[in-house]
Amino acid sequence: MRGALWLLALFAMAVGAALFATQSEGTVTLYWPPYRIDLSLNLVLLALLALFVLLHLALCALSALFELPAQAKQWRRDQRELAMHANLQAALGHQLAGRFSRARKLALQCVQHAGALQGSVPHTAQVRALAHLLVAESAQSLQDIALRDSHLQAALEVDLPSDAQHLRDGAALRATRWALDDADPDAALNWLTRLSQGAQRRTLALRFKLRGSQLAAYHGDALETARLLAKHGAFSGIAAQGLLRSLAQANLAQMYDADQLMRWWQSLPNVEKSMPDIATRAAQRLCNLSAGQANAAALQVTARQWIEPLWSQYLQLGESQRNQLLQAVEASQPSLDASWLARIESAQRQQPRDAPLQLLAGHTYMQRALWGKAQQAFEAAIMGNNISPTDAARAWRGLAALAEQRGDEVAAARAWKLSATLTTPS
Repeated sequence: MRGALWLLALFAMAVGAALFATQSEGTVTLYWPPYRIDLSLNLVLLALLALFVLLHLALCALSALFELPAQAKQWRRDQRELAMHANLQAALGHQLAGRFSRARKLALQCVQHAGALQGSVPHTAQVRALAHLLVAESAQSLQDIALRDSHLQAALEVDLPSDAQHLRDGAALRATRWALDDADPDAALNWLTRLSQGAQRRTLALRFKLRGSQLAAYHGDALETARLLAKHGAFSGIAAQGLLRSLAQANLAQMYDADQLMRWWQSLPNVEKSMPDIATRAAQRLCNLSAGQANAAALQVTARQWIEPLWSQYLQLGESQRNQLLQAVEASQPSLDASWLARIESAQRQQPRDAPLQLLAGHTYMQRALWGKAQQAFEAAIMGNNISPTDAARAWRGLAALAEQRGDEVAAARAWKLSATLTTPS
């Protein structure tokens, strides 16, 4: 529709010009003494129009001539910009393909182009920083540490705009990864402190912090980081439990004071306190630390309180977890009260073929001079389904001690012999 209107307008202008030209009888007279020149008005108008067009074309030609140096400079800038982006893309592709030497060469060319274009092309600073990081990444893969560090520092020194500060976080994260690959956890953790507050809470940064804390044996920090990762869903449920369990056990190995262990236990979330492996190991550690202390009995009572919820779940626990629970109870035996004695006796009756449980009951009875019950428990342990050679040897030693107590030297010698046979390596 618009084209049709323009066409009609042109026809109207043409008709108007034709009518004006045919009906115009005017003349233009030029006086140049002693000459006089008479010209048609239509001719004069056509001459003026032609002169205007000629002057316009001449000015355009002069302008194009004067702009040639600027156009040549812009053309060179455009070509350099295209080469810069092409080198960056090619370097990234070669880096992903494992051609590190080629990627380093192309990234260095990109750095040169970006340096020449600095300030004249938008986003040059970002491209330059990325190119430096690509050179550093390739140098890391080629084990050129000096080149890696120099280009990493160059990437950090690039004057980036405010909307591109995430590149600095990216450089710090790459440096963290390289430090972890070099088995330098302290340097990795130091790089993580340079991240912005938001970047420090990202999953990748937390994973790096967890790995660095584990390498540096900072098990407390590693445990806190693992909790954050588990909260953010970085691991599956089973993997998160296994990681928290292993880190908690590593923490326990660093506990050398009962008060420190009790404060650590109080700081644990209820979910971790309910984990059988953590609770039993913590109770055993507390009982071991209580040895020789004046408040040993109170500490052993505390240890049993930690594992008391697990006793009612005994049948639901795995075999290794049940053994750890029984070992924790046995470690606190010197201060076992009547309620725990009743629990052990009830469990013994319900599980007559559970050798570790029968062994625990035998030692508990023997400690309280219940010789008959102790002998029955030791004999049941020997006949149990899942008794190990070590537990069998302990049961025979218990029977030997009971035989000596009642003066049966023959039975005692036989029990000691069987115990020695089980403990002697084949």
